Amino acid sequence: MAAQRGRIAAALVLNLFSSISIVFVNKWLYVRYGFPNMTLTLVHFVMTWLGLCACQRLRAFSPKSLRPVQVLPLALSFCGFVVFTNLSLQNNTIGTYQLAKAMTTPVIIVLQSLCYGKSFSIRIKCTLIPITLGVILNSYYDVRFNALGIVFAALGVVVTSLYQVWVGAKQQELQVNSMQLLYYQAPMSSLMLLCTVPFFEPVFGEGGLFGPWSISAVIMLLASGIIAFLVNLTIYWVIGNTSPVTYNMFGHFKFCITLLGGYILFKDPLSINQGLGILCTLLGILAYTHFKLGEQEASRSKLAQRP
Repeated sequence: MAAQRGRIAAALVLNLFSSISIVFVNKWLYVRYGFPNMTLTLVHFVMTWLGLCACQRLRAFSPKSLRPVQVLPLALSFCGFVVFTNLSLQNNTIGTYQLAKAMTTPVIIVLQSLCYGKSFSIRIKCTLIPITLGVILNSYYDVRFNALGIVFAALGVVVTSLYQVWVGAKQQELQVNSMQLLYYQAPMSSLMLLCTVPFFEPVFGEGGLFGPWSISAVIMLLASGIIAFLVNLTIYWVIGNTSPVTYNMFGHFKFCITLLGGYILFKDPLSINQGLGILCTLLGILAYTHFKLGEQEASRSKLAQRP
């Protein structure tokens, strides 16, 4: 029992470190070295696939045979959401980037309501008001407001929401877990980006993947790829071995630490109105989590009482 608690604590710490570090390391690569966005995403996908191959060799999971056509829509949306999310990070302050990601929840609710006929309680719908209002407040009063960055953030939210909805549906349809699905997605997404990158970004020479980068830039790039894999691995493990409450509360803690780190490391300016926007969004997220977990617990209780 003590050993199990120790493993869970270690996984939570590793997830905290990797989830926060990936934001700061990627931002550092963009700001300090001008590293190309899609190329960085390609490196992440390749490193994630190699890491999953190693995990499969160590029997951390068993791959399931899937037809490529079954995974193709997910691989496309996987490319889209990572590329646009990274473009949002590249063109926005960390505060705006982080708050924009909070809009994923409202968009998922809209998609599930319109496309899958899923219903949500009034309480859940009401929590979307402070989340949305907070994001708008922060973006409007952002001193470093970037219209292109907001476009990328909006596209990232839409594609991320589509991806998350499709992943849930595909896992049920194909009877696979997230690691088995990612094992097929990562190489397919890598191949797609490998064919796309040369049309948008240099491959050789100045600013290209095989350009004259400094040793420190190469080290940061490799660190970013390893951390990207650790994020995927620890999320899978934490979700499977902790309660939803633990995972969600831990997510809120990471949200706050990432915002704070952005203001300290990258000197992102913060106005009072932005602070109110962040607080408003955070309160909305906390309320959503509280009501959602309460409804899930009530649903489980009803099922347990059935004869």
